[in-house]
Amino acid sequence: MSKIIACIDGSHAALAVCDAAAWAQQQLDAPLLLLHVLEKAGYPTETDMSGNIGLGAREHLLEELAELDNQRSRLLLEQGRFMLAEAQKQLEAAGVPPEQIDQLQRHDTLVDTLQEHQAQARLLIMGRQSDAPASLARAVGSHLENVTRTLQQPILVAPDGFRAPRRFMLAYDGSTTANKALKMVAQSPLLKSIPCHLVMAGKRVERQREQLANAETMLRGNGFDVTTETLEQDEVRPALMGYIQDRGIELTVMGAWGHSRIRQLLVGSMTNWMLHNSPVPLLLLR
Repeated sequence: MSKIIACIDGSHAALAVCDAAAWAQQQLDAPLLLLHVLEKAGYPTETDMSGNIGLGAREHLLEELAELDNQRSRLLLEQGRFMLAEAQKQLEAAGVPPEQIDQLQRHDTLVDTLQEHQAQARLLIMGRQSDAPASLARAVGSHLENVTRTLQQPILVAPDGFRAPRRFMLAYDGSTTANKALKMVAQSPLLKSIPCHLVMAGKRVERQREQLANAETMLRGNGFDVTTETLEQDEVRPALMGYIQDRGIELTVMGAWGHSRIRQLLVGSMTNWMLHNSPVPLLLLR
C-alpha cells in the first residue's frame, strides 16, 4: 500500500513536517513512514588519519581518533532514534493511530533513500525553515531542489508553523505540466474538502479563458468549490504573491519543473523561486 513519507531532522522544520504529515494522513487515510536519513557527507564511517598527524605518530593516537568518530556515529544514531520517537508522539497526539506509523533510519543520501522508496510513496513531506540563516537556507533550498527534480511523486513543502489549510490556490497556466497537476488534484482526496482558488497569471491571460473554464469544469465535476481568477500582469511571481496575501491562501499547488533546463537558465525557474519564497506550504506535482 502506498505511504506518506515524512522526512524529519533535528531542525525546527521537523515540527511542521509532523503537523503536515498528521493532516495528510487524515485526509488520505494512508499509512505514514517517518524517515530520518544520516547523510553520508556529514557522517563519516571510515577515517584515514595517517597523513594528518605526521610520520612516526603513535598508534594509540590513531586509535583514539577513530574511537572519537565511532562515538560520534553512535551519538548521531541515538539522536536520530530519539527524533523519530518524539515525532511519533507528536503524530499520535494529533490523532494518527500508532498502527499507521512506521519508522525508518538510514545512513545514505536523502535523494538515494527516497529513490529507493519512491515506488511506495504516495506523498512526500519535507520541511523548510522560514527563519534559517542565509547559508542554511541556501543548503536546504538546494536539498529541496534536488529532491523535487529527481522524484516524480507529489511533494509537500511545509514551512514553520504549518496548519491545516482552509483554502488553497492552484496556479494554472494551461501548460502540459499544469494540466497534469490539475488532474492529480481533481482525482485525489487530499484537497477535496477545501475551497480551491484557480488562478492564472501573466501576460495575455484573457486569451486563455477557455482553458481556464475547462479546468474549472473539471474541478467542479469532481466536487470542488472553485473560485477562478485571472491576473493579467507582466510579472507572474508578484501577482501570485499578492493574491496569496490578499485572499488568505494557506496552500499553493503547482506543477513542478515544467520548462526545459535551457529556458530555466534564461528566464529563471518558477518552481525554484517558489521553493525559496512561498510564504505558505507548497504542494509540487509532476
